[in-house]
Amino acid sequence: MSKTEHPLQALADYLPPNTFLPVAEYLQQYKVHLTVARERKSILGDYRNAHNNRNHRISINGNLNTYSFLVTLLHELAHLLTFEKYGNRVQSHGREWKTLFGQLLAQFIKSKVFPADIEKELLTTLHNPGASSCAEEDLMRVLRKYDVKNEGQMLVEEIPPHSLFRMKDGRVFKKGEKLRKRYRCQEIATSKVYLFSPVFEVEVVEG
Repeated sequence: MSKTEHPLQALADYLPPNTFLPVAEYLQQYKVHLTVARERKSILGDYRNAHNNRNHRISINGNLNTYSFLVTLLHELAHLLTFEKYGNRVQSHGREWKTLFGQLLAQFIKSKVFPADIEKELLTTLHNPGASSCAEEDLMRVLRKYDVKNEGQMLVEEIPPHSLFRMKDGRVFKKGEKLRKRYRCQEIATSKVYLFSPVFEVEVVEG
């Protein structure tokens, strides 16, 4: 996995307008080493606390649209602020983290840096944020609207029943019925059954 540490000014290209300065203030105040990573399948960003004379470290996937990048960065900054205040004495996504993340989101919502549809979803989850933006399906749907669209890419929920789709690792699945919150899908090569989030992005297999 390749990561590139970005000078602060270069960070502006990854952020929505009028958000660079307040973000840079946090990064400078807490001496954060920020890296922009290539796409990672399992995470959008991560945080490592300062230790052994090493500064706080945050990495964010560089393929995210600017609004997703900002929300993910604020998520990781909330981990930093939680560590600064409580050390390792609280849960990673517990009440303390939720409070601080909510405060960060409120700061940027107040500045009107998000489009109305994203702002609406963020306000809905402001007081009880999920452990990741991926865990909040309505937020993920609206953030996805601002992605650069790739031909053939769809959400699992958008694919017709019994259609085939391919994951980025090449595995092909057949979409089955919905079970409560997830779709039951069968891998073609092995016949194994997996459950997919409705907002998981995949490639449609024609024919």
